[in-house]
Amino acid sequence: MRTADLVPGDVVLEVGPGLGSLTLGLLPACAHVTAVEIDPRLADRLPVTVAARAPALADRLTVVTADALRVTELPGPPPTALVANLPYNIAVPVLLHLLELLPTLRTALVLVQAEVADRLAAAPGSAAYGVPSVKAAWYADVRRAGNVPRPVFWPVPNVDSGLVALVRRPSPPGDRAATFAAIDAAFATRRKGLRAALARWAGSPAAAEARLRAAGIEPTTRGEQLSVTEFARLAATAPDVGA
Repeated sequence: MRTADLVPGDVVLEVGPGLGSLTLGLLPACAHVTAVEIDPRLADRLPVTVAARAPALADRLTVVTADALRVTELPGPPPTALVANLPYNIAVPVLLHLLELLPTLRTALVLVQAEVADRLAAAPGSAAYGVPSVKAAWYADVRRAGNVPRPVFWPVPNVDSGLVALVRRPSPPGDRAATFAAIDAAFATRRKGLRAALARWAGSPAAAEARLRAAGIEPTTRGEQLSVTEFARLAATAPDVGA
């Protein structure tokens, strides 16, 4: 809660509230909490728990029984902050989906597997830098915000956990879908230089080289060396630039 740095007017989106321990901490710190829970048993129980433990704040809670990966709209006021212990097996897809779906989100603080936290916050050129790093950077400035020890969980997991903080900023100039396609292609064979890695994406190695040069990128560069802005610039080059 301290790290989330919420303000009283925030509308918080929580994904996977489970038994509600984080929900009970969020309610006094913000104007409203929208909790998305896929398990109908837990979703039905959460309002009962809040009514019993924080009755004066019960009207601040909205529970949505849904899969966060498939949510296309949310009831009530638009969320301004995402604070969640994300389901570890789908943490990155959920985070990226919500950042795209909800432009009103100005901040996010998510708890994920430590390895995933490292990847999300990694800088270009580092070993952990990859698809999650670049795609998250499309939406926000991302940083590691701390570690969470295993014994605080029930049941105790077999993995380490880490907090990741995101602060929304304008996306680079360019098309998101086209940029993400270039990112996926570049990291599909991350050991290769981009001339070879992007051959299928561009149509041929020669076409890939032409587009890379048009974007001001050396063709022997690897994907892990490019920033999200450079990927956006590459995606914006004309497909027939090498023709």
